[in-house]
Amino acid sequence: MSETLPPLPLPEGVSEDWVDCTSSCGLNFHVLQSGERGNPLIIFAHGFPEIAYSWRKILPAIARHGFYCVAVDQRGYGRTTGWPRQAFDEVDLDDYVFTNLVRDLVCLVYRLGYAKAHSIVGHDFGAVGSAMAALMRPDMFQSTVQMSHPHHPPAKPQVGEAPSVKRLDIQSELARLDPPRKHYKWYSSASAAANDWDNPPQGLAAYLRGYFHIKSADWDRNDPRPLEGWSAEKLAVMPEYYIMQRYKSMPETVSDNMQGEDARKTERWLSEDELSVYCEEWRRTGFMGALNWYRAQTSSTVQSAKDMFLFAGRKIEVPCVFISGRQDWGNFQQPGALEAYDDPEVVEKGMFRGCKMIEGAGHWVQQEQPDAVVEELLAFLGSLEVQSGGS
Repeated sequence: MSETLPPLPLPEGVSEDWVDCTSSCGLNFHVLQSGERGNPLIIFAHGFPEIAYSWRKILPAIARHGFYCVAVDQRGYGRTTGWPRQAFDEVDLDDYVFTNLVRDLVCLVYRLGYAKAHSIVGHDFGAVGSAMAALMRPDMFQSTVQMSHPHHPPAKPQVGEAPSVKRLDIQSELARLDPPRKHYKWYSSASAAANDWDNPPQGLAAYLRGYFHIKSADWDRNDPRPLEGWSAEKLAVMPEYYIMQRYKSMPETVSDNMQGEDARKTERWLSEDELSVYCEEWRRTGFMGALNWYRAQTSSTVQSAKDMFLFAGRKIEVPCVFISGRQDWGNFQQPGALEAYDDPEVVEKGMFRGCKMIEGAGHWVQQEQPDAVVEELLAFLGSLEVQSGGS
């Protein structure tokens, strides 16, 4: 794979490589790296619909301070290979539960020659992974950063003789609204989603430009605020890219919300050349593998919920910080999650180092305002005791 693909256009101080973990987790990871191997290791995990390339502005700035920085194309994404490319009905969703995704990260750390990572930094879905990695393996992931998606602790099984609580069917509740709506995570889990993403009517470049635009600070209608609860009426205040019109696809949603918008505004932080990198990668891989992450979290038939009961009642016990854009609705999409960082049952007392909200940034904070993100990351890393991570 590394011999047949053209090299990515990377900034000075960043290089790409492959890390062969096929004998452990089955993946040959494509990574971007900066800094000297042997320095304290920092893993960077992307979200959807991004790839390791999304960390290009961050890696060299952090590496200059004595760290070895590695951003990875995760399972189902980018140039990493070894994950099965299967039709919707043939996918084994157990490959995408968080116990397996954290296993991927553990294998990567060891293959890099380390027994521990000084920190793991995750954005969006990668933030869920960064929290789960630290929660499951605090001995290996010695600090953790979530960006744009707050940590939500694992659910607990039924306690004592209390009657079981029927879980709210949020999709059915949203469908009863006028006009009817649907949640983007369940839309992303449906069989039509991959084809929608692979073949947007406006073309992939215009679609991705629009998707990045309406979730950024450049979309003036982003005015996030805490939600009052998890119900259809409470969720319906969120933008349509979160709580969609029931009978519209995401490409249609983006097209509708881009009406009258100047798409060139986002070129300040995502140039045409940079956007073309995403387009070429997604045209090559398609979106099915990445969307499987959503399917594994929303499906009631996979092992995920049972696996997570292993960690019921467990809290994050390592230093952590939350960094996000001020205009990011992702901060509040799970009611109460952001506030829960201060709960000693969720994060060990004294381990949470605060919420750092970046002005002039929406969901793509590390791309929209990289200098401010670097400043916050360095402040957090500077507060930690550095330990040798070599194996």
